[in-house]
Amino acid sequence: MRIVFMGTPDFAVPCIKALHDAGHELCAVYTQPDKPKGRGYTLTPPPVKVFALQHEIPVFQPEKLKNNAEVIEHLRAVSPDVIVVVAYGKILPKDILELPKYGCINVHASLLPKYRGAAPIQWSIINGESVTGVTTMCMDVGLDTGDMLLSEEITISENENAEQLHDELSSIGAELIVKTLKELENGTLTPKKQDDSLSCYAPMLDRTLSEIDWNDTAKNIHNKVRGLYPWPSAYSEAGGKRIKILKTQITAGKGNPGDVLSLTPFTVACGNGAVEIIELQPEGKKRMSASDFIRGNRTEITHLGK
Repeated sequence: MRIVFMGTPDFAVPCIKALHDAGHELCAVYTQPDKPKGRGYTLTPPPVKVFALQHEIPVFQPEKLKNNAEVIEHLRAVSPDVIVVVAYGKILPKDILELPKYGCINVHASLLPKYRGAAPIQWSIINGESVTGVTTMCMDVGLDTGDMLLSEEITISENENAEQLHDELSSIGAELIVKTLKELENGTLTPKKQDDSLSCYAPMLDRTLSEIDWNDTAKNIHNKVRGLYPWPSAYSEAGGKRIKILKTQITAGKGNPGDVLSLTPFTVACGNGAVEIIELQPEGKKRMSASDFIRGNRTEITHLGK
């Protein structure tokens, strides 16, 4: 099939690679503009652009799609059978959605209609879900509201973080989009309407979510640490300094919320139960094990939080 691929981050790379390896004709890639990164604010291309250039696929990085005559003219000239969209980061207007023969197919990292939106992987962990998956869908003008095509479900383990789940789901998504296009071309797919009453929203993450409330349950705090890793990361304070909490596990313990019950292992009381902190990153320093952190602090830490 002739494919225009629209995607930007690491999550999308296994999908475009799988389509390339399956022998599809990738006639163009649309991705977000290069952005400054790092301390030197070096202009850095998105991962999907890097892959496309390595495989000599033409790359386009428009600032906007809506009311962009140049984009429409280009897509009509390319005449793709299908547009595949994976974490592109831009909303496709109606004139683009209706352009390809087979429409626009999205790979979404949740079991729709649950967790529509920008951060389904993270919110599934934060909310303590035990299962998630990947869904391919026909795109429409709504936000992740189109008819579902194929899906695959997986279990989320108790200590799996968002980075690990991201990698697992991106691999599943790559297999699923290849299968979806094959069945789409063969005419063996039956689109299924989403039940809007079962939907929930997974908004974009920001740093306002990061502070740990030790009055919360150990389970909820552990889920927050897992779900916000590696960005924006959960944090607390010790001695007036911010500490990112990077890895925890639920453990036995009881005390006033935020009180340190033990330094070896580093155990903190929650509103219900306790968590053991395994890895952290003190303000202005590199990540380290909790044991190294405790060894390097001369004054004993008795409480986390304000």
